[in-house]
Formats: sequence, structure tokens, C-alpha cells
Amino acid sequence: MSSIKAALSKPFAKLIAKRINKWASQPVETQDKVFQDLIKEAKNTVFGKDHKFNTIQSYEDFKNLVPVRDYESLRPYVERVVKGEENIIWKGKPLYFAKTSGTTSGAKYIPITKASMPTHVKAARNAILMYIHETGNSKFVDGKMIFLQGSPILEEKNGVKLGRLSGIVAHYVPKYLQKNRMPSLETNCIEDWETKVNAIVDETVNEDMTVISGIPSWVQMYFEKLTERKGHKVGEIFKNFNLFIFGGVNYEPYRAKFENLIGRRVDSIELYPASEGFFAFQDKQNERGMLLQLNSGIFYEFIEAEHFFEKNPERITIKDVKLGVNYVMIISTNAGLWAYNIGDTVEFTSLEPYRVIVSGRIKHFISAFGEHVIGKEVEQALKDAIKNTEISVNEFTVAPQINPAEGLPYHEWFIEFENEPKDKSKLIEDLETSLQKQNSYYYDLIEGKVLRQLVITKIKKDGFQAYMKSIGKLGGQNKIPRLSNDRKIADALYKLQLTK
Repeated sequence: MSSIKAALSKPFAKLIAKRINKWASQPVETQDKVFQDLIKEAKNTVFGKDHKFNTIQSYEDFKNLVPVRDYESLRPYVERVVKGEENIIWKGKPLYFAKTSGTTSGAKYIPITKASMPTHVKAARNAILMYIHETGNSKFVDGKMIFLQGSPILEEKNGVKLGRLSGIVAHYVPKYLQKNRMPSLETNCIEDWETKVNAIVDETVNEDMTVISGIPSWVQMYFEKLTERKGHKVGEIFKNFNLFIFGGVNYEPYRAKFENLIGRRVDSIELYPASEGFFAFQDKQNERGMLLQLNSGIFYEFIEAEHFFEKNPERITIKDVKLGVNYVMIISTNAGLWAYNIGDTVEFTSLEPYRVIVSGRIKHFISAFGEHVIGKEVEQALKDAIKNTEISVNEFTVAPQINPAEGLPYHEWFIEFENEPKDKSKLIEDLETSLQKQNSYYYDLIEGKVLRQLVITKIKKDGFQAYMKSIGKLGGQNKIPRLSNDRKIADALYKLQLTK
């Protein structure tokens, strides 16, 4: 017997699906309207005046007047906003700053405005409603739901509230979900991640959990503690658990481990949220990629990743993108980010409607020898190599070894296995086959004897967690880069292996 809430969710889901399909079927017109609205709203801001927004009539004008920037280039404007000045990059003051850890120079403060905040909330809601509309499954709304996220405690900086994105969004959970939502506010406010996960296990272990959401690596930690506590699979502990919602990383490397921990397959919804905007969500269970949010106050541009570091790479809109090309995504938003490089690379899997997968980070690649290997390729190689085997992997990262003690340089794969391969050399061969097939540069370097076959270095159980803890990034929205072009992570992992 489903509740009134479950019954009412279906007609609401149908209405939302109709609205989404309307803008998704008119992508260029939708983006053009977003573009015009953004320019109009911001023309009297300091940024708008500095970049002559009042003269912008077309996208070509915008490209000529507004260069692509990353956070460091936009920092002088953002610092003025942080100091409390108004009308700098967007009208008035922001509602919040989403604080993220910058890689080069300390914290980054990403503004969230009155105009942009609702888009974060609606996209998360719409992802669930599209799932209900497609599958007809709405029973889960009657059970308990858990969202593994950062602390909702917010600081204040010059009259503007400040916190992690997931902590900010926690304040916007709809009333009709409040009774179902876990963990408690008290538990959610615990800063230390291990303490927090243990407290979440205490609170949830005897509840009827139906929806579980979070970054896969941290949900895995929760699942492992549950199974330790009860001695049963997660699917037995939570008999009605049927929906896993995740974002931040590709689920595929974790899928086998998750299905083993759960004891069965469950439906999943992939999200693509970031402090800078909620960009996409999975709208179909059997379609690859996530629906790009074209109607959410974000104007998108794309630059081919291969040409990104050239002097004047070509900037294009969705109208000119192609399938299967690796693009750096550039955004302009109603939070005041203009031609902003968020650092992610995406690839289109569909143009009707526009769907994307996150293929990696423009900074996270290996090209120590000109191979241009990206995150998506190493993830695919691992997926191919362990398919139809008993092997399962908890976590992994890849780094180049440029100066080996002997022999040719190579790519070193650091892997924490749940189930180890019986034949390590076969796994290496299968990884090589897939990677060489995907990346012709890598193939040529192996064939030309510039590189030798990859090497696997086994990491002890919980070794990656220990690494994240050692750099103060255990839990929350933090995740291990799939690959890097230097040895920083590799050296830290080696050090921890020796000292553990």
C-alpha cells in the first residue's frame, strides 16, 4: 500500500518531465535566452561595466570582450565580493559562499546568489522526479533517506553565510522529506568523518532505509561499517533499499564492490553538482550520460581539451559540439561567474537531447611523454579489465614513473583491491589492451619503446583513506584524482605504505 505522498509524486513527476522535455527539445533557443538574460541582469555590475556588457549584442561580442578565466584570474573581483561590496559580479550581494579548497592558493569562495540557489535545489529534486516518471517507482518516498554530506553548520563572512555546498543545500530539503531524512542534524554537524560515519551507522542500522546518496567512496565506507556491525549484506539490513544517488565520481569502478556489499543490484541516479552550479543529472536509466541543464541560469561554452592550452583556442556553444570529443566546459552563471573554467572536461554522449559524461579534469591527466591519457580512459580500462572476473577494486589512481631505477619509464597504477587478481600479469595485459585501444598516443609510445608496460602497485586496505586523512580531506565532497601528471600522490602513498 503506497502512501498519499507516493501517489501524488507521480502526477507531479509527469508535469516536471513535460517541462524538462520542452526546453530540452529547444536547446539552442533555451541557451540563447539564458545568455541574453545574464547579460541584461549584470550589465550594471562592476564586471559588466568593465567588460562593456551594454554593447554586447551577440555571442561573438561576448567572446571578444570576456576572456576565459579560472578562479585565480577572477579572484580580484571575488575578493571584493568577499569583503562585502555589492554589485561586483552579480546584482547585490550573494546569499552564500560555497567554500572549497583551492589547489594553488588556499580556499576558494564561490558565490551562490538568490537567482542561482533555487537551481541547485530544483535539479536535485527533478532528477528524482524524472526517475519516478520513467520507472513508476515511487514507494521509496515513504522510507528513510540518507544524504552523506558535509556539515550544515555555516560561518559568516561580512554578512554572507559561508560553508560547503552540501552543507548549504542541506538547509533546503523540502518539508515533505524532512521527516524521512537522516541522519539527525546533530550527527550531520560532526566534523570528523570517521566519527560521523560511526554515528550514522548507529542512527540508521535499524531504520527502513530506501534511498542512500553520496560520493561512492564515502558511501562504501558507510556500507562496510554496516556489514561489520550486523554481519549481513546491506540489502538484507535494508530490505527496501532500491535507489542509490551519487555524484562527483564515476560509479563504474565501484559497481562490483557495491553490488557485493549490497548483495543485489539497485537502481542508481548520477548527478553532476558543483559549487559553481548544478550542471546535469541522469534522466534515463538506460541512456548513457546526464541531461545538461540548459535552463538553469547557466550559459555553456566548450573548448576542445586537446587545444585548450594553445594561445587562442576556439570557443563554441552547444550548437557546434560533436559526440565523443573531450571538451573543457566553460560557464557563465547567474551567480556572477563569467566565461569561467571550472576545470572539468566533458564528453557528449547524445545531442538530442544534450547529454554529457564527466571525462576528467583538465589538470588531471598524464602527458609526461605526450600521451594525453585522461581519467575516463583509465576508468574504462579498469572496467574492461575486471569485467567477468572475480576482481573488485576499492580505489585507484595512476601516476607516471619518469625516472625508474632500471628500464624504460612507465605508468604506475596504485590499486587497493577488495578481491585481488589470481593472475596479476593477466590484469596488466588487459589494462594495457584497453588503454592502447582507447588512446593512440599511448599505443605509439609503447610500440616505439618510449614507455614500457604499466606496473601495478598494490595498496594496503584503507590506504587511500589513510592518505586522504593525512591531507585533511577525509569524507565530504573530497575525492581521489584518478590520475595526475606528477608523483605527489604516488610518493605520499608509498610513504604511508612504509609507515603503516
